[in-house]
Amino acid sequence: MTHAKLNQFEAVKYSRIYALGAARGDLVVTNDDVAGPIDSNDEWIRQRTGIITRRRASADQSLMDMAVDASNQAISKAGIAPAEIGAVIFGTITHPHQTPSAATLLAELIGANPAPAFDISAACAGYCYGIAQADALVRAGVAKYVLVVGGEKMSDFIDPTDRSISFLLGDGAGAAIIGPSDEPGISPTVWGSDGSHWGSVSMTSSLLEFRDGNEPWPTFRQDGQTVFRWAVWEMAKVAQKALDVAGIKAEDLAALVTHQANIRIIDEMVKQLKLPESVAVARDIINTGNTSAASIPLAMDQLLKDGTVKSGGLALQIGFGAGLAFAAQVVVLP
Repeated sequence: MTHAKLNQFEAVKYSRIYALGAARGDLVVTNDDVAGPIDSNDEWIRQRTGIITRRRASADQSLMDMAVDASNQAISKAGIAPAEIGAVIFGTITHPHQTPSAATLLAELIGANPAPAFDISAACAGYCYGIAQADALVRAGVAKYVLVVGGEKMSDFIDPTDRSISFLLGDGAGAAIIGPSDEPGISPTVWGSDGSHWGSVSMTSSLLEFRDGNEPWPTFRQDGQTVFRWAVWEMAKVAQKALDVAGIKAEDLAALVTHQANIRIIDEMVKQLKLPESVAVARDIINTGNTSAASIPLAMDQLLKDGTVKSGGLALQIGFGAGLAFAAQVVVLP
């Protein structure tokens, strides 16, 4: 058997993002809606986070509903048939089933079977992890097109009285189609983890503790100070390294699209990278909230829809969160 016959497709040198899709929770939740249980107010939340509203899904809107919607948008805009998708990668930490994966059901619902499908549990870095893997699969010739989804229904795991993270969180899904390219469209990924801060963003208890009646339903919590310091200082270094690996400078960028964790983290990263005013900075958190793995594709899609950036420009995207996991790459805007 020759090497060429081992792969379904010929290996290619480059890949790129063909199209994006986005779906947000169907409810608009204001700061006043969440301030009472945490003994806070609209002004405090705006100053601390930049959030004015967050989007959350109603009981009738599931994580899979949002993922299917975003995926179908991306597939349609990419101009491909669902059957052409060679792999489905779903970054999520809020799929309500330990197994089977969300990705296998998503592949069925969008008509991508029998594509291999798997989930990534890397929290807010999950989408960038997925882009890294999709890039490798396409360039290796294992798949011609790969669907990458970052999707969360964070509201299923919120304690409304928690002051550390609950008021930040929103729901949504973003999707991307990755395929072959004649020119570089996705740079090498700079990624990793810092398990020394494993518990800095976590669940309040395990499912086993909940099962045994020793703890209530697990919800999200974080050590805000630790996460803020780590994100501001360490992730700026990762972002700079991603620029270096891509062989570009900050002024070459059309956009910076970070995980939408907190407006202060985003603004500090802009300072650390010394970004010129010509670089558009995604601040989708203001109206969408922190949607974990969904935040980067949602924010990038919004920049394109608003006309703030145009197709063909360069964007630095960087995800970081629980684990602590992180990933960054420079991409050509679809």
